[in-house]
Amino acid sequence: MENHEARLNLAFTALADPTRRAIVARLCRGDATVGELAEPFEIGLPTLLKHIRVLERGGLVSSEKAGRVRTCSLAPDALRRTDDWLRSHIATWESRLDRLQAHLARRKKDRTK
Repeated sequence: MENHEARLNLAFTALADPTRRAIVARLCRGDATVGELAEPFEIGLPTLLKHIRVLERGGLVSSEKAGRVRTCSLAPDALRRTDDWLRSHIATWESRLDRLQAHLARRKKDRTK
C-alpha cells in the first residue's frame, strides 16, 4: 500500500503543473517528440525536459531516444491508477451527498405535515 501511495503522490505532483497537464493532454493524442511537445510553449527545451522528467518520475510518461530525437509516450497505467483513486473518492462523496439529500427531503416533508 505504501508503494501505491508513493506512486500516486508522484503522479499527482506531476499533474499539479498546467504545463505538464498540457503535455499529458497532447500525448493522449499519440506519441510526440520533445520538439513537437515544445511547440505550443514559450519555454526553452531544458525547461521542457525538466517537465518531462517529472512526468517520467510520476510514471505518466516514458521517453525513448533514437539518435538526437527523444520521443515521449503516455503511460496509461499511471493515469488509470490516478483515475481509479479519484473515482473511488467521488463515489464515496456522491453516496454521502445522496444520503444527505434524502435526509433533507425527509425533514422537509416532515415539516410540511
